[in-house]
Amino acid sequence: MPALALGAIGVVFGDIGTSPLYTLRECLKAAGGVSQTNVYGIVSLILWSIIAVVTFKYVCFVMRADNDDEGGILALTALASGVAPARLRKVLLTLGVFGAAMFYGDSMITPAISVISAVEGVTLIDPHLSEWIVPIALVILTGLFKLQKRGTGAVGTLFGPVMLVWFITLAVLGVGNIASHPAIVRAASPAYAFIFIAHAPATAFIVLGSVFLALTGGEALYADMGHFGKTPVRLSWLCLVFPSLVFNYFGQAALVLSRPSIISQPFFESAPSWALIPLVVLAALATIIASQAVISGAFTMTKQAVQLGLLPRIPVVHTSSREIGQVYVPFINLTLYVAVVFLVLFFRSSDNLAAAYGIAVASTMLLTTLLMYFVTHCLWQWKPVATLAVIGPMALVDTLFVSSNVSKIMDGGWFPLLAGAALFTVMTTWHKGREMVVQQIKNDSLPLAPLISSLTEHPVLRAQGTAVFPGGVADMTPSAFLHNLKHNGVMHRINIFMAGETDSTPHVSDKDRVSVKDLGNGCYSVAVRHGFMEIPNVPAVLRLVEKRIPEWHYEPNEVSFFLGRDTIVATGQSHAMSLWRERLFAFFARNAAQAAEYYSLPPNRVVEMGGQINL
Repeated sequence: MPALALGAIGVVFGDIGTSPLYTLRECLKAAGGVSQTNVYGIVSLILWSIIAVVTFKYVCFVMRADNDDEGGILALTALASGVAPARLRKVLLTLGVFGAAMFYGDSMITPAISVISAVEGVTLIDPHLSEWIVPIALVILTGLFKLQKRGTGAVGTLFGPVMLVWFITLAVLGVGNIASHPAIVRAASPAYAFIFIAHAPATAFIVLGSVFLALTGGEALYADMGHFGKTPVRLSWLCLVFPSLVFNYFGQAALVLSRPSIISQPFFESAPSWALIPLVVLAALATIIASQAVISGAFTMTKQAVQLGLLPRIPVVHTSSREIGQVYVPFINLTLYVAVVFLVLFFRSSDNLAAAYGIAVASTMLLTTLLMYFVTHCLWQWKPVATLAVIGPMALVDTLFVSSNVSKIMDGGWFPLLAGAALFTVMTTWHKGREMVVQQIKNDSLPLAPLISSLTEHPVLRAQGTAVFPGGVADMTPSAFLHNLKHNGVMHRINIFMAGETDSTPHVSDKDRVSVKDLGNGCYSVAVRHGFMEIPNVPAVLRLVEKRIPEWHYEPNEVSFFLGRDTIVATGQSHAMSLWRERLFAFFARNAAQAAEYYSLPPNRVVEMGGQINL
């Protein structure tokens, strides 16, 4: 437990843990400057927003809705869809896909704003270093993304002690500054937040968009839950992270009241002059780690999306032999890196990036709340009154934060929305395209059982060994089998037809993974179930099939794997999808990872046979 808690501190809380670098500064700028009403009201809003959204909503409530210990909006979508009324399942899937797309947008901005905000501290050491902020940030970010291939576990072990020092430093700096203005602790009363709102409602509404910067790691916290487990995450938050953040925000508020001139950098000004250089270095390390939370979350979400049929096959590397949730996705790593470099070069400062930050993750948080309604009402069997009593206030708070962030769209919020819209289009297009392909295969293919029966009456030559046909459609004849009969005029002694199905749970036990149906004539139909966190492994499945077929023994060197390599042709004749989306789907189908690699097949035992599917 201590090791897991330390790892969670290093990976899960990096994003929310570095928010003090810029949150209070941006709030005061939005409020129009320093005054006692502004400072007390803003720090009170920050405190109660953290309590309501992070502590109550995520740590105490949403994390209960784990899907077999996995978190994230796609895991929640699978959980909610499995219990919701059938007529609403497509709607929930659409909501989950949109939330996932917005999370990717947040994954691009977090590394950029976190690292730049830390590097900007060098200007307090020497103002002439301002021109080096962007180059230094790019070097740091390049090193971070290159480190990802070592895996979440290794990164967490490396980063955990650093973040432990960071949170202790936040607390120490905060307590020291609170001592100079102890009256600031009165802002812990929510009355000051209401006074601030009543004093200038329009300004307070705009300020909420900046207050939200203190909450931006909440969704990543839920997405990364599967890496370390609920208990270590909750203990770390309640015992260390939450108190440290509160002390630091209140300490900065006390310092700003004492010295209003330091509003441009209240975090770094809170340290004594002798500690400035070590604090800048520590902040740089902490912001590297802040980026890790959303990067790890993006890897996890990509793995889920591929298995749920929302993204094309993408190579996923498991980086730990002990922790199944720790993965590295090279393509996503490269894509995020390119996007982050663009953001740094385009916006060039944390002030500009703050204007782009928040809208994407605020939307994801609202969608999470809506999905939680179906979990509480349909799965947990809460009464409607109890469900609305809990979900209603959460949805209201999330709606306020989304609304207040809308004003940021023209100032940079367009980027995460544009990136999210692009990803939403990709995911919905791939999902719909796969449905169309399956339907086309059903229309064009022969039913499997009658064909096998007919081969008894019209025997063909039999080759020694076993032929396996992975990735087929249930009860339909694979095109590769028909091509083998047509062109070679033979079939193997044993033929195994596999049809896979992704379950709504992250993992499926071996005893429930396969079901075997004897079709006669040496042919077997195998239905395979995989969890949405699992990558299909056909050789491992065959070991389970071996136990269900007494007369067959699995010998890897005697098995040939036949794959259909179908070419997708966009015809524009379908009313289900427009021509440009058909072409987009065909492009992704051509560039998806090879099926042999995805199914973990030995390359020297694979036979591919081409075909064509007209959409």
